[in-house]
Amino acid sequence: MRLKLLSIPPISAAVLLPAPAVAAVAHGGATSDIVRTALILTFLAILPAMMICMTSFVRIVVVLSMVRHAFGMPETPPNAVLVSLALFLTAFTMAPTLNKVNADALQPLMAGKIDIEQGLAKGSAPMRNFMLKQTRDADIEAIYAISKSPVPDRPDQVDILKLTPAFLLNELRVSFTIGFVILLPFLLIDLVVSSILLSLGMMMVPPATIALPVKILMFVLIDGWSLVLEGVLGSFK
Repeated sequence: MRLKLLSIPPISAAVLLPAPAVAAVAHGGATSDIVRTALILTFLAILPAMMICMTSFVRIVVVLSMVRHAFGMPETPPNAVLVSLALFLTAFTMAPTLNKVNADALQPLMAGKIDIEQGLAKGSAPMRNFMLKQTRDADIEAIYAISKSPVPDRPDQVDILKLTPAFLLNELRVSFTIGFVILLPFLLIDLVVSSILLSLGMMMVPPATIALPVKILMFVLIDGWSLVLEGVLGSFK
């Protein structure tokens, strides 16, 4: 009885190969197409988390949300508008860094000129440099103190898993600082309107009813959105 030879698909063959053979396929002179495809799919799965945690998105979207609350209109502009604006501004501010990641890591990896380890190292370097420029030493020391690890001597020795939460702490601190400065003029308008209504004996009129049009008018006259965006984007080093 003759046995028919069955053709094994490439993925099944890679699974059936012993570990050294798989390692040779993955880390040979050029990374295999299967490994590169799996890496790209994995990267796309974690891309939203990276977009939030390792870019300027957090600072921008928090400041825009605080501007909305300063008006007293928590639903205007809608969330979709603010998030879309924050995404485009993030792409604008991160363009030099992302272009460097694409040129140094992604394109050589897709072309098979470098392996996975080299691609990860070259791709994480621009993101690390961006986050280090924005993060205070105190934030990095705080994260290392929480993890009970010694603080590294050089910036390039900072673990990116510890640098990311330190970067987020700094982004929240800066965004709340900018938001506080934005809230002060609106608070002043609320106090003035409340004082005027109280002095006129109009205690039954809600101050927000009068203050809201005044705040919108002032914001439009001074071109407030442009000033806010210029301030936020200018805060990045």
